[in-house]
Amino acid sequence: MGRYVIRRLLQAIPVLLGATFLIFAVVFALPGDPIGALAGDKRMDPAFAAVLREQYHLNDPLLLQYWHYISGVFQGDFGTTFSKVPVSELMAGKFQVTINLALTALVLEAVIGIGLGLWAALRQGKATDTAILAVTLLLISVPVLVTGFVLQLLLGVQLKKSTGIDFFPVAGAFDGWRSYLLPGFVLAGVSIAYLTRLTRTSLVETLRADYIRTAIAKGMPRRRVIGRHALRNALIPLITYLGADLGALMGGAIITETIFNLNGIGQQLYQSVYLREQPVVVGIVTILVLVYIVANLIVDLLYAVLDPRIRYE
Repeated sequence: MGRYVIRRLLQAIPVLLGATFLIFAVVFALPGDPIGALAGDKRMDPAFAAVLREQYHLNDPLLLQYWHYISGVFQGDFGTTFSKVPVSELMAGKFQVTINLALTALVLEAVIGIGLGLWAALRQGKATDTAILAVTLLLISVPVLVTGFVLQLLLGVQLKKSTGIDFFPVAGAFDGWRSYLLPGFVLAGVSIAYLTRLTRTSLVETLRADYIRTAIAKGMPRRRVIGRHALRNALIPLITYLGADLGALMGGAIITETIFNLNGIGQQLYQSVYLREQPVVVGIVTILVLVYIVANLIVDLLYAVLDPRIRYE
């Protein structure tokens, strides 16, 4: 197991280098002058602009600029913005907001998605199954922007008017974990729909397996057959989906953070791309790539827990 973990971590290095270089090259190719953008509508003194370009290696070729950046990353230095703010300091508070949002969305996705999928699979072909499939299709079809504003109106505004209880804050992160419930559901809405359908399909196929029929024929309680045998084997593709989706939730939080006024890395990423701040953009991407790598490693290790036949030598 230890060798497998070390091997996977070593394999992650070229993935990290490739992803960060690709993003770095894209930002490098964007039109516009990042130094000139610091002055806004005014014209920056040419001598001062030249000093800044030299300081941030903007006159160097792409590969040399990337080398300066990545060598600093491996030393724990993500660089500084063009306004002299350390990138790590800039990302610290905003990363916490986004990780809270993504983890809330992941928990809601797992609980609701697997729960609805299990319910639909056990009632295959009945009205409940049909209704769940219809609701998931609706979630997939409606854009996140529409879902966010509709839930803000219904649960954040109308519910507060009718009950007097502000249980679902509609903006900001000032009410602890409650601030992330509504945006977390909006962010995870499409993933909940896909996970529900995946759970239903996986469990239905598992329930048709010969060993499940044999266990039922021997008189084993149906609840035990489903919980101990069928669901455990059906969880393997679900864990794979959840592990890959964590990074997608963090990277796709831009619209949700904007709707609910959450100051996370999604909004920061948009602003940094607009201003061509390479260290910030590549720093955020580096963190997201690391999240992907760690999540996939944890998923691979969970395979051996769910299925003892899987061994890592």
